[in-house]
Amino acid sequence: MTTEMNGGVLVGEVLQKQGVQFLYTLCGGHISPILVGAEQQGIRVIDVRHEATAVFAADATARLTGVPGVAAVTAGPGVTNTITALKNAQMAQSPLVLIGGSAATLLKGRGALQDIDQLALVKPIVKWARAAKKVRNIVPLLEEAFQMCQQGVPGPVFLEIPIDLLYPEAVVRSWTMDASGKGLLGKAMKLYFGSHLQRTFSRAWEQRASDPQPTIPPLPAADEIKKVAQALLEAKRPLLIIGSQALIDAPQSEALQQAVKKLGIPTYLSGMARGLLGRDPLHLRHKRSKALREADVILLAGVPADFRLGYGRNIPRSATYISINRSKEDLTKNRRPTIGVLADPGAFLRMLAENWNPEVTQGTWAQWHTNLAARDAARDAEIGQTAQADTGQVNPVWLCQQLETAVSENSILIGDGGDFVATASYIVRPRAPLCWLDPGAFGTLGSGGGFALAAKLCRPDAEVWLLYGDGSAGYSLAEFDTFTRHGVGVIAVIGNDASWAQIARDQVEILGTPLGTELAQTHYHVVAQGYGGEGFCADDPARVEEMLPTVKKIAGNGRPVLLNVMLGKTDFRKGSISM
Repeated sequence: MTTEMNGGVLVGEVLQKQGVQFLYTLCGGHISPILVGAEQQGIRVIDVRHEATAVFAADATARLTGVPGVAAVTAGPGVTNTITALKNAQMAQSPLVLIGGSAATLLKGRGALQDIDQLALVKPIVKWARAAKKVRNIVPLLEEAFQMCQQGVPGPVFLEIPIDLLYPEAVVRSWTMDASGKGLLGKAMKLYFGSHLQRTFSRAWEQRASDPQPTIPPLPAADEIKKVAQALLEAKRPLLIIGSQALIDAPQSEALQQAVKKLGIPTYLSGMARGLLGRDPLHLRHKRSKALREADVILLAGVPADFRLGYGRNIPRSATYISINRSKEDLTKNRRPTIGVLADPGAFLRMLAENWNPEVTQGTWAQWHTNLAARDAARDAEIGQTAQADTGQVNPVWLCQQLETAVSENSILIGDGGDFVATASYIVRPRAPLCWLDPGAFGTLGSGGGFALAAKLCRPDAEVWLLYGDGSAGYSLAEFDTFTRHGVGVIAVIGNDASWAQIARDQVEILGTPLGTELAQTHYHVVAQGYGGEGFCADDPARVEEMLPTVKKIAGNGRPVLLNVMLGKTDFRKGSISM
């Protein structure tokens, strides 16, 4: 292996300084030096089977650790394959860095292999996009990329590094000068190429990686905290809804949990905030819309008033509506709050709790919380009744109850699907903060393979459960090969109802046809076996009960395993289509 200095070494040094542990990639000649340079710095290079998986894994890494995730992909189709995952990260506000290879600087626009205008393609869906033009640009641009993806509203950024900036100068000179030709034109081309190479590699190694600058989240003013505190003190029926944005500062998740418990406001959790309160009774899970209509003070912490809240219509005009958000757009989306604070919602709640006396409101809010908890218990009883119904094969609600019992206290739950995963979200409860991953507001399918990969790498001692719909499994089932090669013991459970059921429910009723929604009860477990994992099928409840301890044991030994469960039909989520 050559030890000659090259641009890939510079990239590796920056990643190491930034605290990056994993570089997700699908290899390509345009980026090979980056992979080698990262490995030389002790960064584990994780090669996957689709570029979208690399970005999904980088996204999940950022959510779970608070350190921006990093993916490197080759030029052209390597970059275009990441677009959906990039947009998902943008909407989920996940800080990640995507590095894309590209054609050599001299060959841009001349028909080189995989040469397209990548910046024009990605600029609308990233916070920041740049292209390095010289080797000495690599370090400052990459360090700027890390800063930009974390500032303000976090999100993905893109840095394009052409192939001739990454390989050793001697190699690039041989490629370039050998193409100059002979005669007078050849001499002129050699002069031109030589001058270009001189500029490209001038002062190439002068600037090396430096220690990262701390990113300060936007903090609220003291009077803003005081105003919200006063509104809560006057409340009789307050409600707190916490979203993913409150968990951006992942290392502070435990402190946020304690702050929310101290505040004592009945709380609903969404997105990455699921699991924040564990099994604490403060956490409510059902009938949120009804609770909103009855509340007199509603505090949204990192949650926009989008389709999930009826575009703000679920918030009564008579209520004091408080919104805390890093995004100026999301702060007022669809509904202007009574009190709006442009700040990090996690930091806001922690600061609000610092001087909060829970005894002051304990009696005032007790009956309100009791009523909401009783409503939750009644809904759980209804779900229990649904679980007992004979659906043929395995009742999906019953299956989710078994999963709720089976998952360990240190589990991370990954949701990738429609009807089955939405059913599971009512029943299977994450046990702690940062133990639930779903795509977010974009509603993307296909994130599961990358999310599960990152979850197990970031927390090797955790039990990682990937809950797949049979439709969504088709997007990333090939990553069982990745799990196997890298020793990632993930448990995948496919709710196999032979249907894109979330779509079919309303389509059949409204349009009278299942056209395009019908699948087969495919033997996905055999596919998992073919990729080197373990696979089992369960088509009756007894088989499910028999296999759950087995799959846990296999995954605990470092092998990925898939349980393909053949589901019966229920109307549990009838009328669940979202607009």
